[in-house]
Amino acid sequence: MPNAYSRAMKAHESNNEGIRLQKILAQAGFGSRRKCEEMITEGRVEVDGELVTELGTRVDMSRQQVRVDGSRVRINPNHVTLALNKPRRVLSAMDDPKGRYTLADIVGDKYERIFHMGRLDYDSEGLILMTNDGELSQHVMHPKYEVEKTYIATVEGKLSGTVCRRLVKTGVQLDDGWIKLDHCAIIDQKRDATIVKVVLHSGKNRIVRRIFGSIGFPVKRLVRTQIGPIKLGELKSGSYRVLSQTEVRSLSKAVGL
Repeated sequence: MPNAYSRAMKAHESNNEGIRLQKILAQAGFGSRRKCEEMITEGRVEVDGELVTELGTRVDMSRQQVRVDGSRVRINPNHVTLALNKPRRVLSAMDDPKGRYTLADIVGDKYERIFHMGRLDYDSEGLILMTNDGELSQHVMHPKYEVEKTYIATVEGKLSGTVCRRLVKTGVQLDDGWIKLDHCAIIDQKRDATIVKVVLHSGKNRIVRRIFGSIGFPVKRLVRTQIGPIKLGELKSGSYRVLSQTEVRSLSKAVGL
């Protein structure tokens, strides 16, 4: 006797409701329609917790949940996620009573209810992610799902490899506790400055500046180049781009969605 799920799926198909599963996967950035069909027949796709291998299956994304290899597929045509390259002296906010330049001045009013996920301090530059997807925003900013963030920092003085290794292995004690870097590598050195690549999970305020300042190497310039799987790439300062469905899917997976 067919279970409730089977009866529900047959009802959807007979009424021609929903969208074919392979089309949903293709729209979500899983590849061509043919590749998505192969994923279904290989038994990698679930609908409402049930394995689906029939290519004719139709799904109503407003009422049903699709997962591929255990990761949830999320599609909403009204959702948009942006990567923005924040210049120096731009406030990580959508408005400012003091009249300073903000993220809203870069993005404009094209997107409704869009907001930044995390911040960069006023004098720092680089990647900021923005979205009107509340669930994605909550996960990206929640401490439980802290994703790796990569920075290129220019610090005063000659930083040694020994100090870099100590920041990763031991860390430093700040006013709000101990903190370690996930990765620290010297990229270049000049007579009075060192350029270093830094990777860490913490999203605490001004954390990179505080770490290096605490050991006597004040940060002269700080650029965030990556958040989780999303890279700044060749995006020009003061501009933004819309993330592809593939990028949104990889970001969602990184934060447990």
